Amino acid sequence: MQYFTADTHFFDKYLLGIDNFAPRPFKTVDEMNQTIIDNWNQRVKPDDTVYHLGDIAVYFTHPAVLSNQAVFSVLKQLNGHLILIKGNHDSRSLFKYLANHNFDVDGKPKFQFHDVGALIKFNHCQYYMTHYPMLLGIVKQIINLHGHIHHNSIPIKENINVGIDTPEVQYLDHKISFGTPFSEQEIEQMVRGKAIDFDKRQ
Repeated sequence: MQYFTADTHFFDKYLLGIDNFAPRPFKTVDEMNQTIIDNWNQRVKPDDTVYHLGDIAVYFTHPAVLSNQAVFSVLKQLNGHLILIKGNHDSRSLFKYLANHNFDVDGKPKFQFHDVGALIKFNHCQYYMTHYPMLLGIVKQIINLHGHIHHNSIPIKENINVGIDTPEVQYLDHKISFGTPFSEQEIEQMVRGKAIDFDKRQ
């Protein structure tokens, strides 16, 4: 199975509470981290693939290796093969550290890396996966899955925010636990729901 997520922001203390940029109702980063890990692993199996579209963590120390070790310790706990697309908060130092400490799960590397984005196809649709939203305009059968904007939505129906704070969960017919990566079926439901929503406004 393939899953999709972005903007986990592990260790980001500035997102805690109710009065911040992207409020997350946790008292500590440890509580937030563990909630994401638990909800992720309830869905994702060890042999699944998760596309993470950037901003893995926000935790920088001197020396940087200490923060890289901490982020690695979290990512090791997440089920699945992680395909990591670099976000604005993801340092090259972190990607290099993960590459140097990569390991196999069922004969496949735990981590794969993309600096800009990746393209996949399923169910007759192309999905461009980037951290920053792409302003594609009017296109057919091309969807941009992205993160970066947290609790906001791009007013273009072909752009789907898959970050864990996304407001586009409104297009799902069920609730999803915080931090749970989206399935292909949920992505398709979000695409359909946003298209219907836009058609109603015409």
